[in-house]
Amino acid sequence: MTEKTPWPVTTDRLVLRPARAEDADAMWEYRRRPDVDRWLSDRLAGLDAWRSFQTDPERLAATLIVERDGEVIGDLYLAVRDGWAQRDAAGRPHQDEAEIGWVLSPDHQGHGYATEAVRALLRVCFEELGVRRLVANAFADNEASWRLMERVGMRREAVTVRASLHRDLGWVDGVTYALLADEWAA
Repeated sequence: MTEKTPWPVTTDRLVLRPARAEDADAMWEYRRRPDVDRWLSDRLAGLDAWRSFQTDPERLAATLIVERDGEVIGDLYLAVRDGWAQRDAAGRPHQDEAEIGWVLSPDHQGHGYATEAVRALLRVCFEELGVRRLVANAFADNEASWRLMERVGMRREAVTVRASLHRDLGWVDGVTYALLADEWAA
């Protein structure tokens, strides 16, 4: 991911850049909050466990930092992979699909930063990385997340019924949104 994109990527108010090991502590400050942790896939026991998890090379490679005036205010997830295809399909896809995600500190919500960061990420995915399709998933009850997906032009492709096991809520519904390169370009 990082070798195809000239980092950092800047917007009017933000800087997006690949995560570094030393970002783990700043990320922990907002990720450990109950109002954030509620929707995250990974709940870790403490700062040391988080540092170990976040600095794993594979995890680190899939994380982008969102900064405002030099302060880490959030992070983005980006995993580029091959699209699904039959093994013998001519022109089988290679690195043409991306999954994205985001976490923004509640201290910085309500100012359009998440929308700005995700729009920049879409541009990177389609223009720099040349992906054909991207997807994002959320628990259906995480309305703020799927509303963001809609704000950036993604369309709801699926609602899954009690398909996701939430640590506190039990089996809950999920949503999947997607966007194709030609839809984004339009």
